[in-house]
Amino acid sequence: MAWIDDSTIERAAGYLWTSGRVLEQRRFTHLFDAPDPAGVLAALDAHRTPDGGWAYGLEPDVRGPAAQPLAAGAAARILGEAGALTGPRGRELCDWAATLTTPDGGVPAVLPSLRGYPHPPFIPIADDPPAELLPTGQIAAPLLRHGVEHAWLAGAHEFCRRAVEAIDTTHPYEVFAAVGILDASPDRAWATEQAARLGELVRRQQLVLLDPAHPEQVRLAPGYAPREYHLPHDFAPRPDSLARAWFSDAELERGLLHLLSAQLPDGGWPINWARWSESTEHEARPGVTLAALLALRAYS
Repeated sequence: MAWIDDSTIERAAGYLWTSGRVLEQRRFTHLFDAPDPAGVLAALDAHRTPDGGWAYGLEPDVRGPAAQPLAAGAAARILGEAGALTGPRGRELCDWAATLTTPDGGVPAVLPSLRGYPHPPFIPIADDPPAELLPTGQIAAPLLRHGVEHAWLAGAHEFCRRAVEAIDTTHPYEVFAAVGILDASPDRAWATEQAARLGELVRRQQLVLLDPAHPEQVRLAPGYAPREYHLPHDFAPRPDSLARAWFSDAELERGLLHLLSAQLPDGGWPINWARWSESTEHEARPGVTLAALLALRAYS
């Protein structure tokens, strides 16, 4: 089925040209009009920090000038879109991540340096933050997918393998990071085995909205917003993802129909997490809109 057509894209384009940041406008041009990796990279570079990381609201919920791992995860994804991970930028990303890696090989979500700047209540800041799968996986998965070789990435991959194997109670965002690692890992037998186990866990813990008409069937994780639901395509944003096998065709189609119907009159898509700042919501929606377009196109 063609889940996306010219009308859907044109409406989204109208929203992005009206309300998008330069970065999302450049990404839209590159992904849906004429390939322009140089334009994407130029916009991304505005978020670089002197120490080689990324900040300045690249990840809209992470504010301020201090580089943060969550912002680096967003940078890794965008660098992958632009085909720029296999060169110096990929090595620089790994070099920067290595400066804050904990002894077990992973990176924290945010650093204490975020404390002095606006941040949402759902992002805790610790003085000595532990490494987590979510930020480490967000950085490592695009690098693995593009075949980057680096000492930091080898250690981060091992950290993520251990973290995935240890999952017994989880939440959607951690699962997204796990799926990214599973889809990118060169050990396909291990990835396939762990994906099957994780899919059973996701369904058993009722983390996915399988029928948008019955949101009461979903168990929201602690701290999530009242309607912070996630659908099958959120777990499997591409049909070649290992997570695609978790869902029937009917379950996936119901989710995609819901996604298609969620396009707002202005052409963009809404965020579904807690709105702690009007400005950050405004900055986050263009990225959410691009993610919706990419999912719809991937399944068309």
